[in-house]
Order: sequence, then structure tokens, then C-alpha cells
Amino acid sequence: MGKIKRVEQATQNPFVNLYDLEVENRVGNPGKYYVASRAKTLEELELSTKQQKPDGVIIYSLYGEKRDRVVLIRQYRYAIDNYIYEFPAGLVEPGEDYHASAVREMKEETGLTLHPLKVDTIFEKPYYTTIGMTDECCGTVYGYADGKISAEALEDSEEIEVILADRDEVRRILREERVAIVCSYMLMHFLNDKEPFAFLKTDC
Repeated sequence: MGKIKRVEQATQNPFVNLYDLEVENRVGNPGKYYVASRAKTLEELELSTKQQKPDGVIIYSLYGEKRDRVVLIRQYRYAIDNYIYEFPAGLVEPGEDYHASAVREMKEETGLTLHPLKVDTIFEKPYYTTIGMTDECCGTVYGYADGKISAEALEDSEEIEVILADRDEVRRILREERVAIVCSYMLMHFLNDKEPFAFLKTDC
């Protein structure tokens, strides 16, 4: 098993930081590794605390009387200098339950009201996003959304278009557009399952 010999914080940013690691691999050779983290200090890193907590929340919700449309956002991202299709999502505030975060973020990003579903922990607990690069992990909240789309609560840094996509539009998006990977997997469920949330009822 590899070993971490030393950790140094390389940046001091409010939302994400880079940490430099001196490591030793499984056969004893030294090396360097880099971790991006939402942690603001070295002491808050998961490799320091050994505690997993949700940094953010992802929201998979259906819209409409027939619940036949999925709520997506088309958002500009600096990392690719382009727009990408995602689920509404956001960071969990200190001391905030991520289910409450989901309701807040849905309202802020889309203007819609989220009605979360109670589901087995296996489907919603925090999972890691890109573990080769970051210790970030996100919970997932499922539910139904209603109300009217609004951009009134968007921050100046957010460029978001809300999309209420039916199956035809989801098929087009998956074929033609840039899509976040977790979102793409769930959209495949939506596209092919007669009842998109049927998997949540699986006996675990």
C-alpha cells in the first residue's frame, strides 16, 4: 500500500485548493501527487480527517404532470470554455444537510421548487466524483419539481439555461452535446426506463 510522507497546501482559494503530496508507492519508490479539494485547510482534507462528508449535492428531478421531463441545466464552464449539460447541483453549506442543500440549490439555479423523495441510503449517500484528481464527493437527491423557471437568484458568475427535456431531447443531448458523466448515466435511465425512478424502489 502506498504511503503519504508529506502534504503541503499550494493555494489559498475559497472554493477549491491544490495540495502537493510527497508519496511512496507500493514498492517503496518516492513520487509526487496532487490533490484538488474543497477543503480550505490541510487539517480539513479527508486524508487528514479520514472522515467522508458531502462537499456538494446533485439533483435528479422530474417535471410536469406526467413527470415525463427531466430538469437539466446548460451551464458555461471555464474548464472547457464551453457549455455543458448537467443536473442542477451545488455546494453544501457548513452544518447544512445535503437534502436541504438540494432544495436551496434547485430554487437558486432554476427557480423551481424541489420535492425530495425518501430513498434508501445506497442511492443517495455521498460518492466520489473524480477520485484520481480530487477528494470531492457529492450526495444525490431525487425528487419532483414544479413552479416556474426563474433566473432571479443566479449569481453573477453563473451562466445557466434551464432545460426541461423530454425523451426526444434527452436522446439528442446524449448524441450531440457535452454532458457531465453522472448526468449522462442517469439520462440513460430516463431514456430507456418506462418509469425513470423505478430503480429507487429496488429492495436493497
